[in-house]
Amino acid sequence: MSNEEQLESLITQTIYGAMSTIPAYLEEIKQNKDSLQVGNAEEFVYGMVMGMALGMGGALLSAQKEIPSEEDQIKVRDMIYKHLPEIRERIFG
Repeated sequence: MSNEEQLESLITQTIYGAMSTIPAYLEEIKQNKDSLQVGNAEEFVYGMVMGMALGMGGALLSAQKEIPSEEDQIKVRDMIYKHLPEIRERIFG
């Protein structure tokens, strides 16, 4: 397995792991809406999941390369963005 295939596999695992937490996050926000003061729980959770995916993707890339190039970072972003319909369906569907 090439480094790129390995990276994509780890990113996919990260995304699925983050997506598995969506119901718990939505429930947590619902139960604590007064203290959290979140206007739109679904948009908030969408941002959290995307932040997790992009952050972990960047960390994984940095672990593979000392200084990732802009092209490398765009590849990671594209790997994550191809899962956007699935993520949005899980949250908003």
